[in-house]
Amino acid sequence: MKKQMPHNHGQSIEHDFDHMPKTADFQIVSDIFKQLGDSSRLKIFWILCHCEECVINISAMMEMSSPAVSHHLKQLKSCGLIVSRRDGKEVYYKASESRQTELLHHMIEMLVDFSCPYCREGESK
Repeated sequence: MKKQMPHNHGQSIEHDFDHMPKTADFQIVSDIFKQLGDSSRLKIFWILCHCEECVINISAMMEMSSPAVSHHLKQLKSCGLIVSRRDGKEVYYKASESRQTELLHHMIEMLVDFSCPYCREGESK
């Protein structure tokens, strides 16, 4: 169904409107960006793009308590940015293998102008 705009400003936005993603799709993106709006969570996400780690080691890297790190991990996991696996009593976390995760990883590095140590000379992570 072609939507007519109330005012005609000489541009053809109706075609774009027909291909606009659903509101639910924008909500998914918004929820992901909310999770990355916290600098600690953003740093944890970046770390987990490069390695698989347990809460204790992430806590040491972040200089944060384990409960605080666990809270951030729960948030990142809830929106699908990270995954976990259990090995005995230990739970390990890493970035999920998705296009969204890959794009966010590269976006973070481009915005702060540094390079992923694994993404040199054709390597990918």
